Amino acid sequence: MLEGLPPNNAAHKLTLASDERRARAVADLIAESFEPGEAAASAFETEERLPGGGRAWTVEAYFGFAPDEEAVRALIAAASDEATARSAAFGLIEKRDWVANSLAGLKPVRAGRFLVHGAHDRARVRPNDVAIEIEAGLAFGTGHHGTTRGCLILFDRLIKRRIPAAVLDVGCGAGVLAIAAARVLKRKVWAGDIDPTAVEVASANAWLNGVGALCRPVLSRGVEARALREGAPYDLAFANILAKPLKLMAPSLASVIAPEGEAIVSGLILADVPGVLASWRALGFHLAERVDLEGWASLRLRR
Repeated sequence: MLEGLPPNNAAHKLTLASDERRARAVADLIAESFEPGEAAASAFETEERLPGGGRAWTVEAYFGFAPDEEAVRALIAAASDEATARSAAFGLIEKRDWVANSLAGLKPVRAGRFLVHGAHDRARVRPNDVAIEIEAGLAFGTGHHGTTRGCLILFDRLIKRRIPAAVLDVGCGAGVLAIAAARVLKRKVWAGDIDPTAVEVASANAWLNGVGALCRPVLSRGVEARALREGAPYDLAFANILAKPLKLMAPSLASVIAPEGEAIVSGLILADVPGVLASWRALGFHLAERVDLEGWASLRLRR
């Protein structure tokens, strides 16, 4: 699992070891509790063994500011327990590509016909896979997190019933969803992100996956960029962001979706779902399908 938009000059680091359940919960809560660009967290399996059996997991969190250690420990305790919170170690680090380090320990992820993998796992791609290779870079969304995987599963199910003609990916991050759409549909996909690093990484990943000419991400807050609005109306819009921006941006996103179009949205903990649904229902959308993975919800909404 790897999620969050890492600060460009992250100098502060948190590390702790625990079992898989606690490690995932801690990393998820840290990523959810800070604004994008302020902090990011990863959780990954190690070769170490726990006293009671099973492999140990490590959580690494990176901050673009000196974190309030007491407040972060309180978050860790809420996601796991007091002992895990006390074991967290804080320190300073040199600037480095933390995504590259974390990706090295991640396994390929399958979501329907899609396989998200790193360069080190190219040999695992099967003949019928729609493979998406993600190069390590400072950007949100590698496909290993429940939100991105949930969106891919919903997209895979959708295209078995209908083929969207125009697709938009808002908050594209590393470009996984946009690249998946461009590869399987073999047509232009519009994508944008508020973070210039994400735009750069998504563009590089698009070329790496052979769809650079079909997917050219742009810098945009929501759908404010002219390049994104010119592609409307969209038959499908992805928005794998967080609950608050999903609610705030619902009117502008709805305005570029076709009359019978759909949205696949995620970045929601389970408690966020009712509020997000209420915002979109007010705009004429209903819940068509839902996928819950690792405590996160992904929704397919239709007018």
